[in-house]
Amino acid sequence: MPALHPDAVQLLDLMRAAGRPPFEELTPAEARRAYLASRDILQPPPPPVAEVRDLAMPGPAGEIRLRLYRGAGTAAGEVLPCLLFLHGGGWVIGDLDSHDGVCRRLANDAACCVVAVDYRRAPEHRFPAGVEDAAASLAWTAAHAAELRIDPARIAVGGDSSGGNLAAVLGLMSRDGTLPRTVFQLLIYPAVDLTMTSESYERVTAGVPLTARTMRYFIELYTPDPQQRTDWRASPLRAASVAGAPPALVVTAAHDPLCDEGRAYAYRLEREGVRVTALHLGEHTHGVFTMGKVIGPTELYTQFVGGAVREALHGRSQQAA
Repeated sequence: MPALHPDAVQLLDLMRAAGRPPFEELTPAEARRAYLASRDILQPPPPPVAEVRDLAMPGPAGEIRLRLYRGAGTAAGEVLPCLLFLHGGGWVIGDLDSHDGVCRRLANDAACCVVAVDYRRAPEHRFPAGVEDAAASLAWTAAHAAELRIDPARIAVGGDSSGGNLAAVLGLMSRDGTLPRTVFQLLIYPAVDLTMTSESYERVTAGVPLTARTMRYFIELYTPDPQQRTDWRASPLRAASVAGAPPALVVTAAHDPLCDEGRAYAYRLEREGVRVTALHLGEHTHGVFTMGKVIGPTELYTQFVGGAVREALHGRSQQAA
């Protein structure tokens, strides 16, 4: 593997000095508190947006919380394209607050509406609870487009890590007609094969925030039955076909156990006729998009991703607007 970026090296040194235990040595409740507590340390202050509003919708097993963002500079009555965003955290940690800054930046850089989803988490709610909530949220958002002031013909799905997993599943469900059609999928270091058999699981075993052992902890909490892990709704890389899925941006990081499966998914999408942009970050670890306070290039990567979403939702002619 290539060497880590100097900022990433400094961050790992600080983490070792602080003695923070890895997530797999914590209970889910402890891991959630530790992850949320790291936000102010790792993430820059959240930028202002034109509007932020908490919402709620009925879900398959009760109320689902949503958070709506409208990008800075957009008009109050303007009908905007929308990115439905699913946060990362191994289906166990993470929530609307942990990814608030990411959603704000995407809304601003893509000049769109972002709807973030607080889907049910494991181990209290195991697979397929997260998929069910994500699917219900996409259907609800499209059905309520008029009152949300969004264009139902320009809805994208996206997420990081486990959220990227859910976004990829929604992309296939929308292709199949199970859900409203989506026009783009943003997959940031996505988990797309829960069998944990890719070579990067053998390479990335220590010294970084997310290791193979950490990923195994999350996967076993989300899918305790190994047979569930070959279900395409858990492992979209194992779907019979990905042809016809929405165009995609797939982001991977070299120092990440999910690296090889993410790259394999991008390659498979391309091989089966889907338009794909693949961005590989050779010097970085999993989680770099939520480390912008300490990893200098994160802002550049976020702008690139936001620009790709903007192009997909608005068209190339509006990129300079």
